[in-house]
Amino acid sequence: MTTRTSSLKAVIFDWAGTTVDYGCFAPVAVFVEVFAKCGVTITIPQARLPMGLQKKDHIRAIISQPDVSAAWVDTHNRAWNEADIEAMYQNSVDIQVGCITHYATLIPGTLKTVAQCRTRGLKIGSTTGYSRSVMNVLLPLVAKQGYLPDATLCPDDVAGGRPAPWMMYHNAMQLGVYPMSAVVKVGDTLPDIKEGLNAGAWTIAVVQSGNELGLSQQDAASLSKEALIAQLAPIEARMRQAGVHYVVRSIADLPPILDSIDARLSSGERP
Repeated sequence: MTTRTSSLKAVIFDWAGTTVDYGCFAPVAVFVEVFAKCGVTITIPQARLPMGLQKKDHIRAIISQPDVSAAWVDTHNRAWNEADIEAMYQNSVDIQVGCITHYATLIPGTLKTVAQCRTRGLKIGSTTGYSRSVMNVLLPLVAKQGYLPDATLCPDDVAGGRPAPWMMYHNAMQLGVYPMSAVVKVGDTLPDIKEGLNAGAWTIAVVQSGNELGLSQQDAASLSKEALIAQLAPIEARMRQAGVHYVVRSIADLPPILDSIDARLSSGERP
């Protein structure tokens, strides 16, 4: 296999909604169940809203939504507190470890795109909102499908989760790459994009296979071209407003974007 010369050095991928779990369903199912065990019913949009954050931060963001906070008071006759957050987080980890096997299928195009990245001589890293205990279950499942990043960082491996850039920096150290302007971050949520921007990397948002659209591959395919474009348009607008450099529908669309970034780097441009 011939390796191409590239100004880029690494691509760092998100997990759910980007490389696995089309539509990003695993975290949603867990959060709905966690709150139900506490006697509080939350909607799927409420569960999806903070997606991309470290899971304890995600729970805190869900319960901070006014309707959810009010439902908590109605059920428990008091406001929520940090002990509640900790208890729900510990419960969520146990549930996630138990169900992650059902949401471990690679998103179409992942293996081909990663192979093309490696042909360019790029290292492959990854960041996630999942805890290390969850990733210890997920990694062997995706490895059996042919995907194994060179580095995988979780929020509990570093000083904290997204939007802080710590997982990005530790990826770079483990991969042995710098500067961060030679690194690309790919993800499907706003915290993903902010993580990449805060690290000084190029950022690429995935808008069809991820959490923002929140549809299975089959449901997305069942939409008319016009209906799909209409649903993707506001997602793309939010990503661009957040400062993302590029938008793609799925990981399968990444290689031409890498060509564009290479050209911009070669001309002296930086993210």
